[in-house]
Amino acid sequence: MTTASDLRFFASADGDLAYRDTGRGDLVVLLHSGFVDHRLYDDHVPALAEHHRVIVPDVRGHGFSANATRPFRWADDLAGLLRHLDAGPAVLVGVSMGGGIATDTVLEHPGPVRAVVACAAATSDFAYTDPWYQEIQAEYARTLAAGDLQGWLAAFLRVVHGPHREPGDLDPSLARRLGDMALHTMAKHTPGEPDLRVPVTDIWARVPKIDVPVLTVNGTLEPDDLLGAAGRLAGTVRDGRSAVVEGAGHYALLEKPREFTAILLDFLRSL
Repeated sequence: MTTASDLRFFASADGDLAYRDTGRGDLVVLLHSGFVDHRLYDDHVPALAEHHRVIVPDVRGHGFSANATRPFRWADDLAGLLRHLDAGPAVLVGVSMGGGIATDTVLEHPGPVRAVVACAAATSDFAYTDPWYQEIQAEYARTLAAGDLQGWLAAFLRVVHGPHREPGDLDPSLARRLGDMALHTMAKHTPGEPDLRVPVTDIWARVPKIDVPVLTVNGTLEPDDLLGAAGRLAGTVRDGRSAVVEGAGHYALLEKPREFTAILLDFLRSL
């Protein structure tokens, strides 16, 4: 596992943003999901870094990066980091929230983007319609209002195992790993603080204009509405591709790391 000593920092206009930088070659940027941080990709960085320069940021408000003190967009933060590095074009790989950041970035800042991989994701304006997830969102709100981080964590881990499995079906080490990262991020925030993130708008109307390859990767145990949205993304862009990881849920990269890395490497070789 990486530690804070492995990180570098980009001095943005609103605080320092952390990132890991390793390897040499064509640029790949790995964007983590909500509540966690760059360590989500620790199993995958060594294989990718054999032939690529790999950048793994902590997005604003997560991990070791600064919280926002003014309105911001994650896509703008990422574009600023790429300008700072004077590197690219980059293949953007994002899981869940990170996949939304990847599609936002190719829409708002297409120049430095070579391709996009959206894992367990579609676009940043996707919203679950499944009652299963709506119940989890209500639990998020209830536990945060009560200051009950352990209750919040239990709700977060329900997303990890998904609607088709019970919590006991997951490897306990996976839950601990995600939980440690999530609690670290949550400790950076206070109940009731303002949400300063500015959403990217008019996304689906612009998706057909994306002219770089886009790969969607999903576990077969994801909720149907998310699978449908990912299929819509792959079917709407000019060069859309899709892959599935059998028997995995929202965090296929952790449940089936070898299969996930193989899919990524095959896609990178095709570019």
